[in-house]
Amino acid sequence: MNNVALIVFGITGDLATRKLIPAIYHLLQKKRIDTIALIGAAFEDMQPDVILERAKKYIPHVDQNVWQKLHECFYYQKLNFTNKNDYFALAQLINTVEQKHQLSGNRIAYLAAASHFFCDITQYMGESGTIKRMSGDASSWQRIVYEKPFGRNLQSAHEINECIQQWFDETQIYRADHYLTKELVSNITLLRFTNCVFEPLWNNQYIDSVQIILSEDRGIENRGAYYDKYGALCDVVQNHMLELLALVAMEAPQKLIGDFVRDKRAQVLKDVRVIDGILGQYANYTHEEYVQPDSKTETFAALCLAVDNARWTGVPFYLKTGKCLNTYEVVINIKFKQVACLMLAKDCPIDSNWLTIRVAPDATFVLTLNAKKPGRSDELITIPLEFCHSCLYGEVTPDAYEVLLEEVLTGEQATSVRFDEIESAWQVIDRVHHKNFPVYSYACGSTGPLEMEQFCKKHGMRWRS
Repeated sequence: MNNVALIVFGITGDLATRKLIPAIYHLLQKKRIDTIALIGAAFEDMQPDVILERAKKYIPHVDQNVWQKLHECFYYQKLNFTNKNDYFALAQLINTVEQKHQLSGNRIAYLAAASHFFCDITQYMGESGTIKRMSGDASSWQRIVYEKPFGRNLQSAHEINECIQQWFDETQIYRADHYLTKELVSNITLLRFTNCVFEPLWNNQYIDSVQIILSEDRGIENRGAYYDKYGALCDVVQNHMLELLALVAMEAPQKLIGDFVRDKRAQVLKDVRVIDGILGQYANYTHEEYVQPDSKTETFAALCLAVDNARWTGVPFYLKTGKCLNTYEVVINIKFKQVACLMLAKDCPIDSNWLTIRVAPDATFVLTLNAKKPGRSDELITIPLEFCHSCLYGEVTPDAYEVLLEEVLTGEQATSVRFDEIESAWQVIDRVHHKNFPVYSYACGSTGPLEMEQFCKKHGMRWRS
């Protein structure tokens, strides 16, 4: 783990600038890595110092000693992702750098690039020896991280996966979904499987419905060329929200590691059925830079899904996501069934209990209970039992990409998305597309299309804020 060459394809991009380089800095700062060579590759003709300085502003309270260490181990090479000859030059640079820093041959290639480059990069890495297929008894290891979204649809995902499997073994492959490495998300399984008060109730006998919400208060900003090809369904629902659904709904794994977890997530996604949905596009979206003037791409999606297995039959899973909404939040709301009211309280029937897992902007668990209002025998109040994770651990909680890189370094694949999970998620999105849900307009800063009110009435539900 403490001896590695990390090659980042797309080092000049937004992801590397805002997330990957700061994550590597923090791993060095915390001495989670002792010896590393960071080798960046991208289209631009750029100086290494410029690349690091652009990332520096995303690192609070920079320790100059750590920054100097990062500076001394950083190398950059201009590379055309579709030019095979450039990869042989890159392989030569890697060999030179490994000798200079006395590295043992452990390598990670991180593809922070668009998925339509994945096949080219994979093939040319293999042909040039940048990354090699490794056997289990090798003295060193080499791994590849593919940043999601993995393809644009099921067909393109299959094509990418077939290309990868020609060159590398599944044990080397990490299809990254950084949402699975967020601290509170990774805590969901522990919350459920280590608490007797939850696990026996985690089924259709006691749970009424599940809501998964990922809303953003910003538009697409400068991502028009990318976003207009994907939209909310492919960019967020397939990419993150279905994985959150799988994490909530999965059966108990034998162990909370590797393929034990991935097997259970994959099974859930195979059982997902599309019931209903509504799509939206925020006003003036088609005036955004690089967006087609007649674009029908959705920037908002609300879905009603079912998980057709014995545990979840009859429990609706509601997913909602959108750009340019009134708030930024990532939250999972689990609504328990109502109990019969046995008292003559004037506010009967009493509200359901809710378990709210808020991932962002603040990381919290909140369980609501009903109790008697002090001094009154005929009134109930809702009592929130809250654990504020970010309040207690905000300063020490690692960033999702820091966790992701550390898990790749240690060879832990539980938070890596296996291809059968990706395949099943794309099948769900294909089924949504086949429904041909209309795309309604909505105002920026709103809660979504006005037609959402009819959607809620139809399903007898309300979104919990």
